[in-house]
Amino acid sequence: MRASLLLLPLLLILSACQTPQLERDFDPERDFTAYRSWSWQEPAVQFKPDDPRINSDLTGQRIRSAVREQLDQRGLRAATANTPGDLKVQVWMIVDNRQQQVSTHFGGGWGEPWSGGFWGGPSYVETRTLDYQVGILQIDLLDGKDGKLVWRGSAEQVLRSRQPSPNERAAAIRSTVAEVLSQYPPR
Repeated sequence: MRASLLLLPLLLILSACQTPQLERDFDPERDFTAYRSWSWQEPAVQFKPDDPRINSDLTGQRIRSAVREQLDQRGLRAATANTPGDLKVQVWMIVDNRQQQVSTHFGGGWGEPWSGGFWGGPSYVETRTLDYQVGILQIDLLDGKDGKLVWRGSAEQVLRSRQPSPNERAAAIRSTVAEVLSQYPPR
């Protein structure tokens, strides 16, 4: 029992140090050098689930600002007002509830069974179910003319239970958006 209680804080510490798992997909038939401008596909930022603890104007503003900054660094310029961009940008912030079963073995034998020095005391296995949340930031780039998805990038990371400060949230969003868009344009 004691060993399993020590395992939970270790998992939380490791998840806090975890780097996001990045994924990307794209249409290899598209000429990404032809895309020079972008505009938002409204709604620009969507939240799933639509929970007020996740869906906030502040988070949406932080995401939009980080995406704008990263696209600018990649040579894509925001389209002028009332002009569609070559690319339409839409961002999803998704929070999934997940479970993981963790088994802890303690007690049991010790020694060297091949030399006759084995002691076979009782062995215990305790299995616990850990509930946790995973945050996924997904950025979709759609062709401005035909509306088809041409590039998708996402980052997935276990969420910490401690609520970060507003500055920490902004820094985490900027960092995650930069990591996702580091994969654009596809090579």
